[in-house]
Amino acid sequence: MENEIINRVASSKLVTFDLEDYYPKGTRLQIDIKDWLLEGIVLREKDFREYVKNHDWNQYQDAYVALHCSTDAIVPAWAYMLMTISLESIAKRTILGDLDMLETALYQDIISNIDVSEFQDKPVIVKGCAKKPVPVNAYLLITTKLKTVAKSIMFGEACSSVPLFKRK
Repeated sequence: MENEIINRVASSKLVTFDLEDYYPKGTRLQIDIKDWLLEGIVLREKDFREYVKNHDWNQYQDAYVALHCSTDAIVPAWAYMLMTISLESIAKRTILGDLDMLETALYQDIISNIDVSEFQDKPVIVKGCAKKPVPVNAYLLITTKLKTVAKSIMFGEACSSVPLFKRK
């Protein structure tokens, strides 16, 4: 059998890292405060406090929440702080920004807690295709973390990867 086909990928020491495996389950919600502002641009403290007081915060139970304003209003920090206090015991996590920023914030927390020692001196391929909304920033964060231990880092799939880093 001199023409036997050998699967070199299966027999290699290549380790796959899939960010999708770390995707946090849970509902993502966004609160746009433009409707809480006078004409969508002016924050009146008394009115804003009334909106916060009367808003149904329970709809955000165990959700990841992004607070933002879709207009060019100048919103003081205390307004978002006040909303965060209302969400603190209800939501899993609250950030200032859009849903993309929320995903990035979630992955920052996750990646900072990943133990990468199992990738020590190994060639690592960071899986590229994801069915879940893994933010591009997560790929940057994990690359930085893996670079400290991996022998090499590639991106994509084992059959068609892009080399990114090789320790000398």
